[in-house]
Amino acid sequence: MPVPDGLDGMRVDAGLARLLGVSRTVAATLAEEGSVQVDGADVSKSDRLGGGTWLEVQLPEPARPLTIEAQPVPGMQILYSDDDIVVVDKPVGVAAHASVGWTGPTVIGGLAAAGFRISTSGVHERQGIVHRLDVGTSGVMVVATSERAYTLLKRAFKERTIDKRYHALVQGHPDPSSGTIDAPIGRHRSNDWKFAVTADGKASITHYDTVEAFQAASLLDVHLETGRTHQIRVHFSALRHPCCGDLTYGADPRLAERLGLERQWLHARALGFTHPGDGRYVEFSSPYPADLQHALDVLRAT
Repeated sequence: MPVPDGLDGMRVDAGLARLLGVSRTVAATLAEEGSVQVDGADVSKSDRLGGGTWLEVQLPEPARPLTIEAQPVPGMQILYSDDDIVVVDKPVGVAAHASVGWTGPTVIGGLAAAGFRISTSGVHERQGIVHRLDVGTSGVMVVATSERAYTLLKRAFKERTIDKRYHALVQGHPDPSSGTIDAPIGRHRSNDWKFAVTADGKASITHYDTVEAFQAASLLDVHLETGRTHQIRVHFSALRHPCCGDLTYGADPRLAERLGLERQWLHARALGFTHPGDGRYVEFSSPYPADLQHALDVLRAT
């Protein structure tokens, strides 16, 4: 909607509250979660509105809240826990939280089954979730267990002060062997479940270094500056070096079969951040799960 002239110069949270009939707290939360854009750019709650500019707000779907079911998650390891955070090593095949259409295990359900009290901030079924990994991606995740931790970690992810490092096995050999991919990502034009590099997409930046080169593939250390959905998979697919095993984004099914892969070779290797409780810098890492290690063993043997 266009911003009415009467709201010109008003703070985003105050203007949204007046326009949408919600509390200023709700309006501020929408802005801090990246759900508010003015003329296509994300804005914070304290930014000012301009009369006649184009305002876009993504509202939560008015669906019935999903129930958090306490369900043990086989293979999910607790790497660290205290009064503010719990860090897990998420197995493949596990979602971060419940969602419409997903009936499998979740990190939140697994933590509930293990007796953890999760922060009550956020949408009901996403309580404590400050970032997510795809169902088909394994590795390190942090979940907030206190309200303060939720607020500070959400802000840290938004401000890009979290060090997120992934390892990805991609087909072929990227040239250069170390570099940066700066290409916007948006919804795929013909498939609602896929994403693609698009001219009108959101800014997306991926840094990478080659760790090990094989005849048919390269093992990369990947550092995300932004955190778009499927970012690594989309960026390397666009370079014609898709993640091995990632059939959704153009991987060779014959190579995937030879490596024994039934999902993309992508692992959240390490996560570093300022602890929201005491301010110290902490870092957590995860070893490769068996299926990804097997693929590397096959490549090293050829």
